Amino acid sequence: MAAKIKPILKYWLLALLLVGLDQLVKYLTTANLALGQVKSVITNVLSITYLQNDGAAWSILIGQRWLFILIATVAIILITVLMLHFNNQWKYLLGLSLVLAGTIGNLLDRIINGYVVDMFQLDFINFPIFNCADLFLTIGIAWLAILIIRED
Repeated sequence: MAAKIKPILKYWLLALLLVGLDQLVKYLTTANLALGQVKSVITNVLSITYLQNDGAAWSILIGQRWLFILIATVAIILITVLMLHFNNQWKYLLGLSLVLAGTIGNLLDRIINGYVVDMFQLDFINFPIFNCADLFLTIGIAWLAILIIRED
C-alpha cells in the first residue's frame, strides 16, 4: 500500500498548493472589494466581481450547504481512490489533482463561510461568475475527459 501512496503524494501537494492559490485570490477579493463591487480588468472581456454564492453554478440549489459539503467530502474520497488506482499514470494524476484542488477549495469556503466566494466575470458572454477552484475543476474534468476519449 505504501508503494501506491508515495507516487500520489506530489499530486496531493500540487492540489494543496492550488488550494492555497484559490484561497489567496478569494482573500484578496474579499479584502479589496465590497460585496457586489465590480472592477474591470480587460474592458468587455473580464471583470472582478465579488459575490457570495451559497448555491452551485447559476445559483442552483441555493441554501443546500450541507448537501454540497457531503458531496464534496465523498468526491475527495473517490478522487483519492482514483489517484491510488492511477498511481503511475501522471496524466490522470494531474487531472485528478486539479479536480481535487477545486473540490477542496470550494469545500473550505462552504465550511468556513457558509458560501463560496466567486470573482471572475466574463463580460462577453452570459456565464456564471466563478473562482479559481471552479477553474481547476473545469480544466481537470476536461483534461480527464480528453484522456478517456483518446483511450483505445
